[in-house]
Amino acid sequence: MHRSARFHRLFLAATAVGIIAAGCERRPSTESADTGTGEILVGFYGSLTGDGASFGLSSRDGAQLAVEEVNAAGGVLGGRMLRLLVEDDQSRPEEASNAVTKLITQDKVIAVIGEVASRRTLAAAPVAQKFQVPMITPASTNERVTEVGDYIFRVCFIDPFQGEVIAKFAYTDLKARRAAILKDIQQDYSVGLSDAVTRTFTALGGQVLDTVSYSSGDADFKAALTKIRGLKPDALFVPGYYNEVAIIARQARELGMTIPILGGDGWVGDALANGREALANTFISDHYHGDNPAAVVQNFVKSYRTKFGKDPDSIAALGYDSVKVLADALTRAGSTQNTQLRAAIAASDVAGVTGQLKMNAKRNVDKPAVISEVTFVNGAIKYVYRATVSPS
Repeated sequence: MHRSARFHRLFLAATAVGIIAAGCERRPSTESADTGTGEILVGFYGSLTGDGASFGLSSRDGAQLAVEEVNAAGGVLGGRMLRLLVEDDQSRPEEASNAVTKLITQDKVIAVIGEVASRRTLAAAPVAQKFQVPMITPASTNERVTEVGDYIFRVCFIDPFQGEVIAKFAYTDLKARRAAILKDIQQDYSVGLSDAVTRTFTALGGQVLDTVSYSSGDADFKAALTKIRGLKPDALFVPGYYNEVAIIARQARELGMTIPILGGDGWVGDALANGREALANTFISDHYHGDNPAAVVQNFVKSYRTKFGKDPDSIAALGYDSVKVLADALTRAGSTQNTQLRAAIAASDVAGVTGQLKMNAKRNVDKPAVISEVTFVNGAIKYVYRATVSPS
């Protein structure tokens, strides 16, 4: 074959492959893939398996309950029903990115709900931003999450506020003046919350004696706790997730450490019960409390109990609120088109289970936190309401 003819054929073949490949990828565009009729597909990704499964299952259940309520009330956009397409990211950041890529490019969802853990949201949010598909995270509190781009939103407070709340409680209510911090260096959530606690506690006049680190999945904390015990703190901040926190609390008490242990919303999870009696004198900042008499809260609690046979935790409440914000935005936008939907979410002001969900300019919501005391009663975790703290 003559070289020029051979080159021409190779060029045509390569061009054909490129056209086919381009057709398989959904590229950034202001054009919605939604047809304007039938079901509206909404993506959900979460840790349904792995070490974060309690988070993923709770947020999925809350989101699904909200979808069913929206549909039972007639749906949105003239009677169209929502359908939640669920992907398990196995509690792994790389799988979170893959899950969102699939939901957007293959399933053609008009929006994505998730994740709960900041580390996994930070891995997946750039995908949603690239394809200009709105993402609403129920509970990723790390400040950097919504900084990824203008298509990323959240319905939870952020760590600078949460850290301020729990640090002030330790200093003002528990009269702690010397505190230690035990943080998970692998989790963006834990690192960010540690920084926030340190800033507030020291600004109040307290002293952060030391910050000792561990990694997700560790099971032996006695060396770190022995070091902390030697510093003689008045309180210990553990801004981590429930799996490790349960072990840390138990081992701290075994070492004779009776001081208050404090943390954030990452403590909320079934595995925290593994701490059992060691949870006495522990406190967290959280998003809501089921004893709130407000009708929106009590209706949610009743519906959740009926459907799932148990009380909802705050992660379930945030999953529920995420879908309610999306449904409200769809109604106000009058369309599933991505730029219109993004603008409507940015203008959200919805009465949620976890508070008034009014988006600010940074696509976060400014709302109160709840301080709860954590106890273990009759074989179950109990969160005892202590206070509600509003943003200053």
